[in-house]
Amino acid sequence: MVSLSEPEILCVRSPFTNPRLPITLLPMANFLDNVFFIFQRLNWLSVLDILLVALIFFASLYTLRDTQAMVLLRGAIFLVIALILLTSLFELPAFSWLVQSTLPALLLAIPVIFAPEIRRALERLGRAGTFVTGANNNQQPETLKIIHAVVEAARRLSARQHGALIVMQRNDTLDQYIETGVQLGAQVTPELLLQIFYPDTPLHDGAVIIADGRVIAAACVMPLSASGILNRNPERQMGLRHRAALGASEVSDAVSVVVSEQSGSISISHAGRMIRRIDPERLENILVAFYQSSNTTPRKVWLQRFFPNLFRRDN
Repeated sequence: MVSLSEPEILCVRSPFTNPRLPITLLPMANFLDNVFFIFQRLNWLSVLDILLVALIFFASLYTLRDTQAMVLLRGAIFLVIALILLTSLFELPAFSWLVQSTLPALLLAIPVIFAPEIRRALERLGRAGTFVTGANNNQQPETLKIIHAVVEAARRLSARQHGALIVMQRNDTLDQYIETGVQLGAQVTPELLLQIFYPDTPLHDGAVIIADGRVIAAACVMPLSASGILNRNPERQMGLRHRAALGASEVSDAVSVVVSEQSGSISISHAGRMIRRIDPERLENILVAFYQSSNTTPRKVWLQRFFPNLFRRDN
């Protein structure tokens, strides 16, 4: 029998590194070998494939943000992970067969469950295809005049605590909502807006839509928001007008100005986001920032129209 005076260290030849490695470093060597093998097979098509998959996941999560569907998605992910762990750790033939049989059928329910979010994403994609920027320099004086009239009306409505909803059309058409109201085609003045939103008048309920420099229609029915932003708000002063303002900003690039009937506070909504409790001066600054002419490139305009919250103005 041969006895060793010193403990020998077993060594192996790593395909990734030339030196002989101790057996304790073998897992790290294997990991580096796998990484190196992946990078060796990586080409521009593989990079494009990874980017497309990442873009799909990003667009899906971006579309579902701040909606009730996000809560449902979290529950579905948790359920799938629990089922995978349960079927992997334990031998459950009958349960595994049930899961494998019902999972494809559950995938067919995805378009039904997420129908509003899918429709909103397709509408946003269709709007993003139009490379139309804001008003040109010749329209700037008229636009500033309209903004001043809206701000003055909001200030006086807020002082009187008269509820109001004013939707200002930008690039996306609002014809389908204009048809639900009373056609006016009148000049935009503070006095007209005050009269429209005077309590108990025929045009008091609904929204006023301003487009092409005129009050196109009043008492218009706007879509209500399906997002969970208002549900998470601790205050309970946000009613149907605020939901309609958010809904209008979710289905178009319009800017909505809301005056609360309970508190008289002024809010503004755009791209599915709402800024509350602003004064008339800040309201005017925000509207001017939205409607001022800019030298934005067509590529950035497309990104702004598809991902509006990534370029949200914080004025």
